[in-house]
Amino acid sequence: MTETTTTTVTLLRGAKILGGEPADVLIEGETVTAVGTGLEAPQGATVIEAEGRVLLPGLVDLHTHLREPGREDSETVLTGTRAAAMGGYTAVHAMANTFPVADTAGVVEQVWRLGKESGYCDVQPVGAVTVGLEGRKLAELGAMHDSAAGVRVFSDDGKCVDDAVIMRRALEYVKAFDGVIAQHAQEPRLTEGAQMNEGLVSAELGLAGWPAVAEESIIARDVLLAAHVGSRVHICHLSTAGSVEIVRWAKSKGWNVTAEVTPHHLLLTDELVRSYDPVYKVNPPLRTEADVLALREALADGTIDCVATDHAPHPHEDKDCEWGAAAMGMVGLETALSVVQHTMVDTGLLDWAQIADRMSFRPAAIGRLAGHGRPIAAGEPANLTLLDPAYRGEVNPAEFVSRSRNTPYRGLELPGRVTHTFLRGRATVVDGKLT
Repeated sequence: MTETTTTTVTLLRGAKILGGEPADVLIEGETVTAVGTGLEAPQGATVIEAEGRVLLPGLVDLHTHLREPGREDSETVLTGTRAAAMGGYTAVHAMANTFPVADTAGVVEQVWRLGKESGYCDVQPVGAVTVGLEGRKLAELGAMHDSAAGVRVFSDDGKCVDDAVIMRRALEYVKAFDGVIAQHAQEPRLTEGAQMNEGLVSAELGLAGWPAVAEESIIARDVLLAAHVGSRVHICHLSTAGSVEIVRWAKSKGWNVTAEVTPHHLLLTDELVRSYDPVYKVNPPLRTEADVLALREALADGTIDCVATDHAPHPHEDKDCEWGAAAMGMVGLETALSVVQHTMVDTGLLDWAQIADRMSFRPAAIGRLAGHGRPIAAGEPANLTLLDPAYRGEVNPAEFVSRSRNTPYRGLELPGRVTHTFLRGRATVVDGKLT
């Protein structure tokens, strides 16, 4: 008996590709096979009427915490990739601060295989820079790169690689295979006991301050080290106006420096900490309005390369407590595109083609992620996100598919809604619901 396989065929009719003129997009199997107007739907094809909606390449996140292995009470690879699909993501980079730490080929392969099994989103593990994230000894960088997971991005995120010699050696090591070190820029001695941004609000509240210079001093050191070595460095969750200027200067020198900003740092300020609601406790902390405006400008002019969620799920008990005892971090995969539309598109700072650049093309290029961040054209992989930009709705964390609910946007009305997500031609989200 001969087995037959059925190729899924989908026609998106009248979608605005990258926000431009309406066009039809035909998907057959895993590939976009035609783009144009007046395309005929093949027999048996699923037809999606997409008038008024924006079609983007599948979003790519450089900075996601999936918590598995070790903290499955917060998130799992399955629940995290489901949340990613709901947010329009087709690929995420899973950070290394798991239990055990992803500092060996065995652990990164475990995470990679769990991602394969989920089927909702590609998972590219991020390897630790140092053993146990302890900052003392380089982890198995070469072995993780040579593993089935093919790790290209390394980070001790959650902790800074503060030893300059170790940072230099890491940059030298990954240069051999075009890897990148993603630095969590936080001088530990300047942030001991820090609870929030150091400034007027921290002084008034009596909370230990987290100075901007703690971030900026590490970034300044690391761009100089990257230039000296001739290697690639990526700055995680950049948050201050001063950091923007350092990255801008480094890029003007032609150095191989890239940077990301989170959605929450594009919108929220330290004024919210006056509520003492731990949902606003995050690392790096929420900064000032002046910082927020500088970050938006830098994302618009390309100084900041991309938006990364820093999706950091926590169980209820780790956030529903007094401020000082609360964990740092907030979920972001399911709301990221809405926040970016609100802060960057609806303000006129970026158009949809530029959003595709900052949330798909550039992060895929930084992570050297094949098959993602590709043009919407015939012959390209059908990793796609369809968005209704006219939608307006109140954020209700009870509707999240993430295992955690620690969002700072509860009750806030935000624009935009992902209606469909396609991973290699297979719909993972249809009409705003998981398949």
